[in-house]
Amino acid sequence: MTRSRAMLDRTDTNGVAHLRMNAPDRLNALSDAMLAALHGALDDIADDTAVRAVILSGAGKAFCAGHDLKEMQAGRAADDGGAAYFADLFDRCAALMLRIQSIPQPVIAMPHGIATAAGCQLVATCDMAVAAQGTRFGVNGVNIGLFCSTPMVALTRNIGRKAAFEMLTTGRFIDTDEALHLGLINRAVPHDDLAATTQGLAETVAGKLAKAVRIGKQAFYAQAQMDTADAYAYAAQVMVTNMMERDTDEGITAFLEKRAPDWPNG
Repeated sequence: MTRSRAMLDRTDTNGVAHLRMNAPDRLNALSDAMLAALHGALDDIADDTAVRAVILSGAGKAFCAGHDLKEMQAGRAADDGGAAYFADLFDRCAALMLRIQSIPQPVIAMPHGIATAAGCQLVATCDMAVAAQGTRFGVNGVNIGLFCSTPMVALTRNIGRKAAFEMLTTGRFIDTDEALHLGLINRAVPHDDLAATTQGLAETVAGKLAKAVRIGKQAFYAQAQMDTADAYAYAAQVMVTNMMERDTDEGITAFLEKRAPDWPNG
């Protein structure tokens, strides 16, 4: 099944929703329209029990070049010089990033070409990432006098602080080998294998008990904000909730009986 928005295509296959940003002439920049399309699609997916994993990619020669600078500069024409527009823009971008992590389905970024500034933020925000070899990543706003403060939030929650600070203050790009080493991406594969590898990973996730994955994703991000003792106390309660699920009982019983579990798809 394929659905299309003005700047976003959605194709569903085997429980996986593939969202492809479709503004290649603007390097899939996060324009106002793109932000709205992505957020709307994620809202739809969050309530779609047939979808158990999501892939996010970009059409053309790049994954995403960050915010639309031409659109941002046009915002300066307002009486306040654009202050209100910029505040609203960055709030909407933050809301999108939070939505990626709040929907119950895991989201896998599939970057190629370049992923810069807010585009790199997208990669860092997604639950996993599989990149085409040769992809370049950067939070390079400092090169034009705009420190990537909002991309910094996602980046510093993915990689070490010193590496993140160097990227932010020098505008230096990193390649897939370094991105893999730093933990920004999960895998780097030849471009010709990118779609199949990412789809395979998504289908592996989609094949698990959806209830368990939903419970786990929510818990993953919640415990990350707690100190260790609180995290263990919270995670123990999550485990109790998970254990009380009828389908979890079926999964454990099936394992002990050496058979496949009889699970629903949703």
